[in-house]
Amino acid sequence: MPIRVEENIWIPLADGTRLAARLWLPEGAETAPAPAVLEYIPYRKRDGTRGRDEPMHGWFAGQGYAAIRVDMRGTGESDGHMADEYLKQEQDDALEVIAWIAAQPWCTGAVGMMGKSWGGFNALQVAARRPPALRAIITVYSTDHRYSDDIHYQGGCLLNDNMWWGAIMLAYQARPADPAIVGEGWRRQWLERLERLPFFPALWLRHQRYDEYWKHGSVCEDWSAIQVPVLAVGGWADSYTNAVPRLLAGLQVPRRGIIGPWGHVYPQDGAPGPAIGFLQEALRWWDQWLKGHDTGVMEEPMLRAFVEDWNAPTGTRAETEGRWVGEAEWPSLAIQPRRWALNAPGALADAAGPEAEILVRSPLNHGKAAGEWMATGCPGELPVDQRLDDGAAQLFDTAPLDEAVEILGAPELLLDLAADAPVAQLAVRLCDVAPDGRSARVSYAVLNLTHRGGHESPAPLEPGRRYQVRVKLNDCGHRFPAGHRIRIAIATGYWPTVWPAPTAATLTLRAGASHLDLPVRQGGAGVAFEPPVRGPAAPATQLSPGAIRRYSKQDHVTGETTYVTEGIGGLFGEGILRFDEIDTMASHSLKRELVIRNDDPLSARYVLTQSYEMGREGWRILIESRSMLTADLDRWHLTTELTAKENGQVVTERAWTEDIPRDLV
Repeated sequence: MPIRVEENIWIPLADGTRLAARLWLPEGAETAPAPAVLEYIPYRKRDGTRGRDEPMHGWFAGQGYAAIRVDMRGTGESDGHMADEYLKQEQDDALEVIAWIAAQPWCTGAVGMMGKSWGGFNALQVAARRPPALRAIITVYSTDHRYSDDIHYQGGCLLNDNMWWGAIMLAYQARPADPAIVGEGWRRQWLERLERLPFFPALWLRHQRYDEYWKHGSVCEDWSAIQVPVLAVGGWADSYTNAVPRLLAGLQVPRRGIIGPWGHVYPQDGAPGPAIGFLQEALRWWDQWLKGHDTGVMEEPMLRAFVEDWNAPTGTRAETEGRWVGEAEWPSLAIQPRRWALNAPGALADAAGPEAEILVRSPLNHGKAAGEWMATGCPGELPVDQRLDDGAAQLFDTAPLDEAVEILGAPELLLDLAADAPVAQLAVRLCDVAPDGRSARVSYAVLNLTHRGGHESPAPLEPGRRYQVRVKLNDCGHRFPAGHRIRIAIATGYWPTVWPAPTAATLTLRAGASHLDLPVRQGGAGVAFEPPVRGPAAPATQLSPGAIRRYSKQDHVTGETTYVTEGIGGLFGEGILRFDEIDTMASHSLKRELVIRNDDPLSARYVLTQSYEMGREGWRILIESRSMLTADLDRWHLTTELTAKENGQVVTERAWTEDIPRDLV
């Protein structure tokens, strides 16, 4: 179906703010209106997500939908100020946007909302506000629980990606609107935006427990608020997967879930593969709920998931071996827990052995084989051979398996333990160990033991006191082959994924009184997807291929371990691109250096430098920043310096310094 694209349209809000949008329409939509699909995010529709938007939203338009990509208030070319993520203002604006779309002559009045990451979050949040024209949503790589499963905290531990993402948001929000869209007022608007930049990493670091700040926008607080059908999508290599089973179990509306092997990219481009025909799946969802056609989506299994086979544990993988399976309902009666006891000196066995105490205190650089918290399809980002970390952890192994064991869901540990400090961490890995010794991470969890009873009201540990601690690992789908061993690795930290506890603690684990429950799946039929399709790509020229570097090194004089990741020219390895239709280039380079000594958690230091360059001849913008995080026993110390330049001249310099009390973290 022929389509036309409107590069920019303005959506007026009641308070006078205008939101900028890009619109793809089927030809003739003004006389033959179409349902609309909305994606509403802060990442600049003109030059930020253009390469991703064009082949997706253009394809939807070609199938008879009005597709619209809206920049949120204070982002891209939109007016106003964005003070934080997931604010009520963001939702309020979305309600107006949906009502505006539904009232347009090219729209039938039926609107669907979809998004990945931020857009997946606000699709759930806006659905809970029940705008009348919203008929269904697709949420991809998102969460129902903003504290436990977002980029800020995990298991009550501070994720180091809190600073990574906060620094990126500073650079993103420091970008100006394009003068070709907003006209002569662009520079005044840019200066106002720079002056009002929030210090994002500090905003989130001030809330170290599950308080009202995080409950806002966490739809798990009231499942019944969502009254429209939900398609939820996750990926095992991504960090936003646990919400999919929770959404399927908690929601009471028509719902379906898909979990593939992918990182943080839409499944039609899924990496590591296999990618799937996700746009066709989305179309079936929209046709069912926006057009009223019976497409058979409700005849599909409630959860379709990729069960991974043994894959060599390397940081880069193009394709993942495994197979697609379907579960008619979730939770599934075909999946039952199978228990293994943790026995001394290091066995996983069918029956508990005599109780025995095992001391666990890992070096603080344990975790350097973890890969990235959130994979995005970049080289080197997946977990590597876990033997690099296994030697620093307490291991419990099964005997070689007589037959394959297939799991789907969340493994759980019950640990009987004590600590010698009031604040301590636990890091647990589930691994598949091949006969030649290679160790592949299947799942993991980190837990701040002061959060053992929940994230709302953490409490110090009483040194020496025994506790029964339940640890739920990340959901996973995996088939352990016959002849391999199942391994549980237990450690007292996970650097550089999470910031260490303020003191190095020793745990006393009681073997024989601790056990592992695996969600074992019994066979069942497989499922299949169509191959990926896409619309025409946005015309672009790669000006430089960019480069990705990832490495760790240990200084045997100072005792320091340094973990470095660096993206040059493209944050996610995409290189430097120029979008030819708008003659605009973008280059984003970022380097992270995380340093720690094995015996001193207060030695931890995180330095992040980045530069973002964009523009065209006569209009060149450069954003540069340097951020650093350190901590002492009682406080975090967070600093950032940011410089914005226009055509080589400094326009604004900003500096932030925050000292934030530690709250049992």
